[in-house]
Amino acid sequence: MSPTPSRAAILRLINASQHTNCPCHGSKSYPTANNLRRLAIPVERMDKEYAFEVAASNLRFGDGVTREVGMDLKNMKATKVAVFTDPNVANLLPMKTAIESLSSQQDLPFEVFDRVVTEPTEDSWREAIAWSRQHDFSHFLAVGGGSVIDTAKAANLFTVYKEADLYDFINAPIGKGLAISKTLRPLIAVPTTAGTGSETTGTAILDITSKSFKTGIASRALKPILGIVDTFNTESCPTAVHISAGLDVLFHSLESFTAIPYTERSPRPTNPILRPAYQGSNPVADIFSFWALEQTVKYLPKVAKDKDDTEARRQLLLAASFAGIGFGNAGVHLCHGMSYPISGLNKKGPKYQHAGYLVDHPIIPHGISVALTGPAVFQFTAPSSPDRHRKALAVFKQTTFLDQSITSIPDSAIGSHLFEAIASFLDGLGVPRGLEAVGYTKGDVPMLVEGTLPQRRVLDLAPGVGDVVGEDGKEHLTRLLEASLKY
Repeated sequence: MSPTPSRAAILRLINASQHTNCPCHGSKSYPTANNLRRLAIPVERMDKEYAFEVAASNLRFGDGVTREVGMDLKNMKATKVAVFTDPNVANLLPMKTAIESLSSQQDLPFEVFDRVVTEPTEDSWREAIAWSRQHDFSHFLAVGGGSVIDTAKAANLFTVYKEADLYDFINAPIGKGLAISKTLRPLIAVPTTAGTGSETTGTAILDITSKSFKTGIASRALKPILGIVDTFNTESCPTAVHISAGLDVLFHSLESFTAIPYTERSPRPTNPILRPAYQGSNPVADIFSFWALEQTVKYLPKVAKDKDDTEARRQLLLAASFAGIGFGNAGVHLCHGMSYPISGLNKKGPKYQHAGYLVDHPIIPHGISVALTGPAVFQFTAPSSPDRHRKALAVFKQTTFLDQSITSIPDSAIGSHLFEAIASFLDGLGVPRGLEAVGYTKGDVPMLVEGTLPQRRVLDLAPGVGDVVGEDGKEHLTRLLEASLKY
């Protein structure tokens, strides 16, 4: 049986969070008017954002709906379809159903790329892009998990931008972060895991192996025109993949629900096309994110216990799409920001290989890498919005926000209670209990911090970092990663 969370670790983090120069954590060293996110050039308060947008793919949800994809592409007047998948899914029912559906249509030629890499890299993206550029594809189809869908998004983008370099569109400051102004080809996404929500978003993630961290491209232009969410397609998913994918849903929900409000983001875009996909928490995203959180806490343990629980798998699939709409319009923050170097550095460092994944290389699955810092992160962010974190705590305690056991907790103690609730939930799923459990040591913390700092698109949405002038988060990240070594 896993040990209970260390009280000493909890008290250390509470003490640290209450003695920082951050208005969210009790310091009075910054006047309210200065609670602005860090910028290269200071801006006036009037330049803060005043609007948010809602964008998501069309979704079709149901048993066996993959068999309709051939008709969909024919209805779209496709002339040649690029089909993306990975070597495992290529031999499974979802891909077989998709190919049968395409083949049933007259005059609908297609080509299959089945070499997508789990946790894609620059090299794997470049291979897929080069293949796609050789053909004159009118439409794209992705059948697989987030890695497959994200690779198809990249191939679509760079097929339209034939002369562009990979780093032209990768998020700044790692790449140039150029705006996508051309219309991309229609993409249909058929997810085979209940996790990334990539079928609903304009985000594509890759591992920059040369820098040992992940980043990506984020633009509404990338989002699929249709997400086909077929409940049959996760039947063959191994339990380990169900758990990791479900953890991604969990933290998509929690992070987007607790991100800084969209009105705290600055500078306001000078043109609507420059408004980022990750905008900060907002009333519409909140609805999707919170519902997804409730469903994931309820049903992920059931799938972990019995992956053949049809109702639980169905609800997790729907939760993944709901969370995708939530974080796709609000964004994620610290857990995801730190997860990118945690998984990226693993290939050169600990070389941890998570059980249950059919790959021939070291891997800390994305959902696991996100979860490792979860307890510490939400203890840190709790003072920024006690009521939001109180609502999240009620979900983990399987009660209501108004239950006396929840309302009686002082605002100052919400963080420590949420720490324990998240840690207990992760224990029940068999998640490694901290960074040390996957091979990292305290000596690795500086490298993990340096790998996190470039993730500005998510760090700038983190309470206590993105809403404080001059704050790059380095001091907080160091303490959070140290607190996440073992708990």
